[in-house]
Amino acid sequence: MPVEGASVYILLCADGSYYAGLTRKEVETRISEHNLGINADYTTRRRPVKLVWSERFDLLTDAIATERRIKGWSRAKKEALIRGDYEALSALAARRIKKQSSS
Repeated sequence: MPVEGASVYILLCADGSYYAGLTRKEVETRISEHNLGINADYTTRRRPVKLVWSERFDLLTDAIATERRIKGWSRAKKEALIRGDYEALSALAARRIKKQSSS
């Protein structure tokens, strides 16, 4: 039987950086914890944080894979996702693949 789902989210921190995370709780509850400094190593020194994107996944494994993928993305790619600009997201992915193959 599959494990119940989770949400992946991106926060904008007070220092302008982005933080990608995963929670099985309600996203709003987890954001409150970040702002209180609860289980929030990276964001504790970068409060307050603001939720800028989230998506719910039915399967925990899909959420984990998505969080890992987003954590490896460039700032530009994260910002394209936040804007919902899927054309730019594809272009940024294609540009990175092209760069890697020419190296």
